[in-house]
Amino acid sequence: MSPSDTTPWLEVTRGGAPLVLSMPHTGTEIPAGLERHLTSLWLARKDTDWWIERLYDFAPGLGATVVRTRISRTAIDPNRDPSGVSLYPGQATTELCPTTTFDGEPLYRGLGGPGPEEIAARRTAWFDPYHRAIAAEIARLRQRHRHVVLYDCHAIRSQIPRLFAGVLPNLNLGTHSGASCAAQLTARLEAACENSDFSRVTNGRFKGGYTTRHYGRPADGVHAVQMELACRGYLREPGGSVTDLDWPCAYDDTVAAPLRAVLQRVLAACLEFAAEGR
Repeated sequence: MSPSDTTPWLEVTRGGAPLVLSMPHTGTEIPAGLERHLTSLWLARKDTDWWIERLYDFAPGLGATVVRTRISRTAIDPNRDPSGVSLYPGQATTELCPTTTFDGEPLYRGLGGPGPEEIAARRTAWFDPYHRAIAAEIARLRQRHRHVVLYDCHAIRSQIPRLFAGVLPNLNLGTHSGASCAAQLTARLEAACENSDFSRVTNGRFKGGYTTRHYGRPADGVHAVQMELACRGYLREPGGSVTDLDWPCAYDDTVAAPLRAVLQRVLAACLEFAAEGR
């Protein structure tokens, strides 16, 4: 098996350590034929998890496997339940094929987004292959390791009133309220986030999306967690609302370095947990 497989839109970098990083929202590619239906390409890319693939580019050096889609979440969101069930009932969110931005701005011209047939076609083209890749990498590593950690990588602007009040903590750990991983792993990750300048919360506004909830089976040796980062922790994020003149801002290694050091401890904690075979 090759150490990496790259298609025009799906990137899999394989390692031998018991750690898989999933990156469902770093893609910016808008599929052919979709652009003409959108109100704005900037809006279509506005909620991208900007530069997360760069922030975590040290992960393959730890032996981790990375699964990343280059397709924009506006086409289809790999971290939403394909059945349509809301991950956060009663709270604002976006759909499997989003029709608005996080701020509520319409993404499509006219009366709305894709119909059932188009959604099914997008799922077949991009959602299902992405998740088959994650499942295959977990299965491969479970043949070698008693426990595997799936770490779902995310980032979001620090202030989005439609989704949450106030300013989001820097580090938002989600474990599906403790159901998707062992308590010992949660404790290790919380400890890795301590003694830094970054605020943190566990199972706050973000408890883990479809990926965390679908794959997290601690009794079967698969422990899944989501890390949602507030963008101000690693970018010169504009305060409050953003425009096409200031968002996304450029990635700066110097700005990102302190949070990147914390994330290196976080991934090391994942590996230590899995290696001990708890």
